[in-house]
Amino acid sequence: MRVLVVDDDTDFCSYIWAGLTKCGVVCERAGNAAEALAQLDRTDVPPFDLILLDVRMPDQSGWEVLQELRDRGSSIPVIFLSGLDGVEDKVRGLRLGADDYIAKSCDFLEIYERVAAVVRCRRGVPMLEHGGIKLDLLKRTAWVEGARVDLSPREFDLLWTLISNPGETITRPELLRRVWNSPDDPRTNVVNVHVGRLRRKLSGHGISFIETVVGHGYRMTQPRSSGDGRADSSGNGSAESKPTPAAESEENGEGDGVPGAGWSDTREPERAMSA
Repeated sequence: MRVLVVDDDTDFCSYIWAGLTKCGVVCERAGNAAEALAQLDRTDVPPFDLILLDVRMPDQSGWEVLQELRDRGSSIPVIFLSGLDGVEDKVRGLRLGADDYIAKSCDFLEIYERVAAVVRCRRGVPMLEHGGIKLDLLKRTAWVEGARVDLSPREFDLLWTLISNPGETITRPELLRRVWNSPDDPRTNVVNVHVGRLRRKLSGHGISFIETVVGHGYRMTQPRSSGDGRADSSGNGSAESKPTPAAESEENGEGDGVPGAGWSDTREPERAMSA
């Protein structure tokens, strides 16, 4: 799930961005209407699933931004997240075409669940299946042969990307861009390390799916028996790279997004929300 957070309050924007990122959401920030529209016009990145939009901003109001999007014919889901919490403000936002209206004083967990609910309603197909794998794209949970498999946010996004393109070879640079939203870095083996972890978790249920295409990348195949649970469909599942410092940082919970990045906001959600 990709979300654009638009707010000129940098502290609040950073807080929401950090919280959503911690929940496995790919987030981008914009400090005003112009930045938001520029982000939405980009064609070199995947489209956003939803916009969290403030009302009071220095260049254009959130009302005007939403009106411009709807005038363009854009149906992207929009939730107003504003300090204006009067009934008339909420009614105005909904009548303009917003999918929801949330006061900034709202608890962070409720904000996240309402974001997920809107995306769920818009997508309409929250389950993705391949062979014996099932992914719930909204709850971000995975099952293999009916058994729940615990995946980190990046492992889930990696599996989602591969399953969405069965049989297609996806290069390491492309996986870095799609899953980590990061440019190619030949010094990092974070993709290799995460593929290795994902293979171990899948093959623990007796089948393998991820094939290495030597010199190119990885592709999702039809499941096959993995024998002792250590081999993968390419025959080299036991030969895995050791993590670079960036990958070790992710393994230790210091960042599960762009290699080397972390979730620096340490405030409690309830306390921060009221600040």
